[in-house]
Amino acid sequence: MGSKIVSDANAFVKFLKLCQDENKENCTYMDDISVLLVEKEELLHDIISGNQPIFVCEKAQPKCEPEATETTADTSVVEDTLFKVEQDLGPQPLSVMKARQLLSWYSMAHNPNMPWVEAPGTLHPLWVRCDKSDPCATVWRGVETVYSGNKTSGVKLYTVSCKGPTGDEPSFTTLDELKKEHEKRHHSSTVATKGYAQYNLFCSLKEESMMFESQSRVIASLTWNNVEKVLECPPLSSKASLNIKVTVGDIRSPLYQTYREMEFLLALAEGLRTGETEWLEPVETQSAVDLTRALIEELENVAQGVPGHTAKASEKQKAKTDATAAFSSVVIERGDLDFTEQLWERMRKSVTSYQDISECLKIVVKAVKLGKIKPWIHKDSNSTLSKLILQSYQQQIDTMPLAGLTPANMLLELGLDKIRKDFINYLSYYLVTEVDLQEQVIRVRKLHHLLEILGTCSTFMDLPHDRLFLFTQSCLQYYKTSNYDENHVSQLKIKPALISYFYEKELPFSWAMEVSSGQGSKEVKTTLYLSDKPLVDHVSFDLDAPLDESVNGESEKMSYYRTMVSCSLISFT
Repeated sequence: MGSKIVSDANAFVKFLKLCQDENKENCTYMDDISVLLVEKEELLHDIISGNQPIFVCEKAQPKCEPEATETTADTSVVEDTLFKVEQDLGPQPLSVMKARQLLSWYSMAHNPNMPWVEAPGTLHPLWVRCDKSDPCATVWRGVETVYSGNKTSGVKLYTVSCKGPTGDEPSFTTLDELKKEHEKRHHSSTVATKGYAQYNLFCSLKEESMMFESQSRVIASLTWNNVEKVLECPPLSSKASLNIKVTVGDIRSPLYQTYREMEFLLALAEGLRTGETEWLEPVETQSAVDLTRALIEELENVAQGVPGHTAKASEKQKAKTDATAAFSSVVIERGDLDFTEQLWERMRKSVTSYQDISECLKIVVKAVKLGKIKPWIHKDSNSTLSKLILQSYQQQIDTMPLAGLTPANMLLELGLDKIRKDFINYLSYYLVTEVDLQEQVIRVRKLHHLLEILGTCSTFMDLPHDRLFLFTQSCLQYYKTSNYDENHVSQLKIKPALISYFYEKELPFSWAMEVSSGQGSKEVKTTLYLSDKPLVDHVSFDLDAPLDESVNGESEKMSYYRTMVSCSLISFT
């Protein structure tokens, strides 16, 4: 074997070993190759199972010298721009030939039959971005070491090819063709097949008058054995799970009004924390002061027995009950709002300044002190205003200076008190009042997000109570130790029969079939992926047809990118 090949292989694997030992996330080899140390799922989109770190090789980003400029006293400007990247081009592939060379060096170094190439010890798997310039349209090449006990017994070489989208199903690789492709590399008398499918059960809302793009997703993921044909519908014997990501503020959610309430609460809390408040657009046309006066007048009229006011209140409550009839048991609008909660409801929809808050509370405190109203208050209310009203029952009212930020803090207390009672059926961790106001806001916000998730599952998926109960417990436990995160994906195991109604007449946005043979470290797979989006991000594709095609002008036909992953097992023994 040529001395140059040996020296090149030794230099490359020594470089990889150094990057691994020093945990360097981005290094440059020979000026033109970037070597990244990443987690598998970040770049390979779950094409390859597992989550161990890997090396990714790609073309290094081009650098340029700064343009000549007049000399200035401030040399830091030149230093900051030295060797700046002219433009972020995104990840760039290497040639397929270069990828083969890199994988060859890696394999030689691990082969005990080639002692002239220094063994590097255990190295992470190596993957190389490719430019799909060969007839197979190769977009990735990969290699990983296979062990027998503690000794290296071989390597697995991976090839990933990808072709642009098409809706022409006859052009898809068939199951028989996939099996033949597998048999080219592996001579096995028996093979197993496995299917995967993913359906988006909660899509964007589109109407004639509007289009609302939501980040909320409910993805049904199903796996099953013994595939019979491409794009077959998963059988009821499949294993299924729901991957749920809910972004608060979706107008379809049964908790949308709770979201608006939380939105105001968070804006008020943030303003008190930072000193800068971004007031929301008022929902009510009347001013906050006028609405507060009207509430006081209603209570005075009811106390004086003015005809029509009691009946009016009853009709209003009936309207509320009718409006919530369509909601699931997860979301029940309360019918026992006390005075402070009614005041909060009016003020959150109308205040636009701290002056509004101060004037409204001054009107209320004055009416209480003069004995014009003696409103009903929940016994367990913790707000300052509630305590003041309770004192008025005994005609012993403390002095209440409504200056500075005191009125805003009082309003925030009213909101927390009201929302906690809305969420009263949930764990005390989220409702505790012994922590400071800002921490109370954080916990209530978490609980609201959990209710959004449960409301979506119950209202749109109509999931049974026993599944929701277990799911609720896991979600509550998660948020006890985790920060607020709308991007978190919650997973719920479920029987396919409970969700088959949603997917049996739909096409999946992702579908795959796998042919496998062998066991343990010698297991090898050949897999076909069909997906509505490309599984690679470093090459472009020619569109064979528009992504949304209509069939007879009536229904849409799905177009899929076709990705093939094949594996070869090279034994050193």
